[in-house]
Amino acid sequence: MKNRSGRRAILIAGPTASGKSALAMRLAGALDGVIVNADSMQVYRDLRILTARPSVEEELAFPHRLFGHVDAAENYSVARWLADAGQAIATIEAEGRLPILVGGTGLYFRALTEGLSDIPPVPEAVRSELRAWAEGRDAHEIHARLGEVDPETASRLRPTDPQRNLRALEVYTATGRPLSAFHASRSGAVLDPATCVAVFLEPDREVLRQRIDARFDAMMAAGAREEVEALMQRLIDPALPAMRAHGVPGLIRAFRNEISVEEAVAIGKADTRRYAKRQHTWFRHQAPAFDWVRVEDAEGRVMEIQLTK
Repeated sequence: MKNRSGRRAILIAGPTASGKSALAMRLAGALDGVIVNADSMQVYRDLRILTARPSVEEELAFPHRLFGHVDAAENYSVARWLADAGQAIATIEAEGRLPILVGGTGLYFRALTEGLSDIPPVPEAVRSELRAWAEGRDAHEIHARLGEVDPETASRLRPTDPQRNLRALEVYTATGRPLSAFHASRSGAVLDPATCVAVFLEPDREVLRQRIDARFDAMMAAGAREEVEALMQRLIDPALPAMRAHGVPGLIRAFRNEISVEEAVAIGKADTRRYAKRQHTWFRHQAPAFDWVRVEDAEGRVMEIQLTK
């Protein structure tokens, strides 16, 4: 079957554990779709369980793209994802099928529909020097240094996010200009949201909290602890994104006997709940093109729009 009518693509966003993947698979089956990952943690092949990536059986049942295609030792950027997603979408469209992008990473969807700021590449020497300086330093100290040279960007970034604060420092050190100065110049949008169905799943908050906790318990039972142990043994830079996936830092501390496994699980659940809250806030204020729908209404809403010629 070929996708010859309806919107160009379907964009499914929502907080973690809201049922995005299940919805994407139902729609893929009904609309001859191909599911494209838009989650910044599910790109890493080392963390299938702990990032709740689709199972092997699900990937065989429905076509999936950009899931688990990056090694945890890589610092996979939004720019790389945008290039990969653009290529995937072009291939899917050439096959006459429907791209269904699903995930909870707001910056991925923004890049997809608005493009990226024109930021020059940072020389490796600058990157290495700053990474060496940051090693072993408290995240708040890194944020404070950014505040000295680029207060506007620092005000928008969390002090507990050393990766993004370091990225902003790298840009300033390499160019002499704050990261915020590049935001006005954007290029490379792949999709016009007006040509897509874009929905944000809005589950009941208490139900979502219960789903997050239950899913974390299920991931532990499925082998998340062993998954993190294997990752830890690779001695990967702890500042890399994969090493900061929800659950990873706490379980590593448990392996080092700094805390109990029960405490690590509690930390992982709490971090995930806080992340879900941030996702709600980000999409509410930063993604006006998304139609907020109740989880139980989402499939019907998407099908109604997509099948309207």
